[in-house]
Amino acid sequence: MAPRDRSELEAWIRSRLALSAERERELLDAIGLVLDRQHRMWQESKDEAIRAIAAGFTEKLARLREELSARNATVSSIGQYFESLVAELTERSHRDPKTKLMNFDWFMSQLESFLEIEQRVRWCAIGLADIHGFKQYNDVLGHAVGDRIIERVARLLAEQIRSDDLIAQDDPRSRRPEMHARFGGDEFCFLIPDLGEGAQARAVADRFRRAVDGYDWSQVDRRLADQPVRVDVGVVCLWMGRPSERRFAARRLALELVDQADKLMYDAKGDEAGDVRILRVRIEDGHLARYGAKKEDRHL
Repeated sequence: MAPRDRSELEAWIRSRLALSAERERELLDAIGLVLDRQHRMWQESKDEAIRAIAAGFTEKLARLREELSARNATVSSIGQYFESLVAELTERSHRDPKTKLMNFDWFMSQLESFLEIEQRVRWCAIGLADIHGFKQYNDVLGHAVGDRIIERVARLLAEQIRSDDLIAQDDPRSRRPEMHARFGGDEFCFLIPDLGEGAQARAVADRFRRAVDGYDWSQVDRRLADQPVRVDVGVVCLWMGRPSERRFAARRLALELVDQADKLMYDAKGDEAGDVRILRVRIEDGHLARYGAKKEDRHL
């Protein structure tokens, strides 16, 4: 619900924006100055209008109406400015500054909400990816090149794993928000929010892997022509089941999904560079279990 007065706006800012105490005080002071000035403007307009009526100055009343309309427009513009400012600050607080992807905390919050309330999806997939041998790039080529590699892989991830993907999406008319995040360092995580079947996750993950393999890395640094970048990917495909199975276990399930994807990613690192590992799971008694396995083999 939108704030209706100054106190609700201040409460809204404190609850929604992760600002330092100093930044929060500066923002609230700026808002207070603008609102106080507007209040004085309105009060002056009202007093002037009363004097004009008492004196019978019809012409002055017409002029005041024009001024009041202009001041209305000014107040509206100020309101729109602060709405956009708050929206921008909120967005920035949820983004990794280097890659512009979601930060991991916000990704987990959104994943938890998705698991808690989604009712239309049959399969989804949560994946983790990292840059194979990234430490060597940093050590040999320098951190500046390492940063550019991270930024390019992040862009390829966002381009190749999309929520409106016709391969992955069961109903292409129902577009869902993008869910790509920087897990930390040279690692990334993503959600494929709508799969017709679990096997489709491999096609999407492979496309991302091939996009990284096929990129002309000499554009980032000419020395990468001889040592192109590869990624290792681990993907957990979840049979969503009934919402009632997820609703009160969403936080735990989100953590388990990321943990399993992380283990798969590290399994992939042990094989040939640029591998993808897939695991299909379902929910059983509020935890993840292997999909399609015998009961005694379902435990992860």
